[in-house]
Amino acid sequence: MAPLTPEQRRTRDRVETLIRLMAPGLNLVLAAGERISRIVEPDDYEYYPIRTSLPEGDEQPKKERAERS
Repeated sequence: MAPLTPEQRRTRDRVETLIRLMAPGLNLVLAAGERISRIVEPDDYEYYPIRTSLPEGDEQPKKERAERS
């Protein structure tokens, strides 16, 4: 990748500063939205748990777990 020009560095710094300043406010918006959604509809009727290919109670062999990690 080519080195950044001084103008590109300034722009990147400005964008990163803006994101840093907005992050706490955005976190509050997400937290408030989560709380409101739980109050409005405490149970999510459209949620379906993930189905695994393993029968219930069986564990994946250690070798396969290590290969997937």
